[in-house]
Amino acid sequence: MSAPKKPRAQNSDAAWTGKRLVLVVIDALKPAMLERAIANGRAPALARIRRDGCYVGECVAAFPSVTPVCASTIATGVGPDQHWIPSMNWYSREEGRYVEYGSSFSASRQFGVLRSLTDTVYRMNAEHLSPDAETVYESLDDAGVRTAGTTYLIYRGRYQHEVSNETALARIVTSTLFRRTIMGPRELFYADLYASRKTGCRGQLGMPGIRDQHTGCVGAYLVEHDLFDFMLFSLPDNDAWSHKNGPHAQVTSIAAADRQLERLMHAAGGPDQFLDDHAVIVTSDHSQAAVEDRIRLDRAFADFDVATRSAARSVNAEVALSPAQRAAMIYALDEERRDELVERSVDAVREVDGVDLVMWLDGPEREEAVVRTRRGELHFAPGDQVEDDRGLRWDLEGDLAAVLGEVQDGRFLCTEYPDALERMWSALSCPNAGDVLLSASPGYEFVDWGGADHVGGGSHGSLHRTDSLGALLWCGTGPASASARPSWSLRDVAGMCREHFKIGDGASGSGRKRRSQLGAD
Repeated sequence: MSAPKKPRAQNSDAAWTGKRLVLVVIDALKPAMLERAIANGRAPALARIRRDGCYVGECVAAFPSVTPVCASTIATGVGPDQHWIPSMNWYSREEGRYVEYGSSFSASRQFGVLRSLTDTVYRMNAEHLSPDAETVYESLDDAGVRTAGTTYLIYRGRYQHEVSNETALARIVTSTLFRRTIMGPRELFYADLYASRKTGCRGQLGMPGIRDQHTGCVGAYLVEHDLFDFMLFSLPDNDAWSHKNGPHAQVTSIAAADRQLERLMHAAGGPDQFLDDHAVIVTSDHSQAAVEDRIRLDRAFADFDVATRSAARSVNAEVALSPAQRAAMIYALDEERRDELVERSVDAVREVDGVDLVMWLDGPEREEAVVRTRRGELHFAPGDQVEDDRGLRWDLEGDLAAVLGEVQDGRFLCTEYPDALERMWSALSCPNAGDVLLSASPGYEFVDWGGADHVGGGSHGSLHRTDSLGALLWCGTGPASASARPSWSLRDVAGMCREHFKIGDGASGSGRKRRSQLGAD
């Protein structure tokens, strides 16, 4: 027998009267490992959501399939061509410097820990994320939905938040390093840097292994006090565990994430009570692949003048190199020599062990994309010749074997590189992207600027299916069947959240109109 239905708190000012929605993001959740954890009884909360709802085992990540890019797609519903976040490490042509979002601690040290922290925590949302890419928080804030967020890379909303001084550690950091006001959801808890109210939860500034526990603590508090209609419940520790121990060790870290979901459910009175009152969407941002060998991109560019981490010393540089786990970008910094530098860069990497796909834009107006592998070369652009799994149409010329693709009855099929054409096109069309993009072969990873890699563990970032296909589950919302779409993508998640609250996808309509849909003033 389920517990009696918990009424909304008397002080609730919610305009939304339907089920609350929790968006759970489990970083790097590998479908096969989720299925194993459920089969072994290690993930009862996720098992319940899957049993009562729908499950997709092949939800396609954005490309490059690294967390900043994928988190931006989850939060906005668009790819990097529209949200503008190109990778984990990238080169700002406008500022003449590298942007480092924390590929590793050693990489952050190379560019300055404070600068990396500021880029990651503040500038990613305030400056780098396109102002035209409306986040799900912004959509729901405009509609009068009570929003809440736990520590997550993309948090941009309509409410102002000051740095926290709740803990001694936070006071030290914020008084000496970080004092920036940010815009986020109505209730925001970002490590120990920002907390919209006192909860008694401690995040230890987002240290790996502690982050899931902090999310669980904050989430339980928000459930108990009825403080949200929509909450993003971020569980990132699975990614760090998988990087260290390999993707096939994920059952342990999935079980740890599941315990925080159970904590959320128990705060509502148990799983039955929780699912009576809450709809749930669970998504990974990408998967992970085993890493056996490393790629030293710098060695392939020994004959180039490469931009260094010091902007002052990079004035005459020819190229900038941005490795990001199993993807990388090369920037041609001399616009007048752009075609020459792109050609030289492609030649420099095409025989490098571990480099699988080499991609760039070509033509007088850069109107077509080129992907070259050791299997051949394919040119493509939006057109009407073939249709992909998402219903987008493309013109193709060249060797389909380059991406192990084929055309059947007018449909472009490509299982090794899911949603290949759209993902490559979106990544190449991002205004902050490099001129040449690279995707690593299975088993390989690019060494980052700090010299770090994950050989012996796991990584992600490539276009390949091994690190591109994640898990997606939902219960109490969304379509009645996973077959509602022929193909699922991270771009669908934000739309599902907006649709739950009966809001049109993206920035359609004014905030005033959306408030009226919910009956708010």
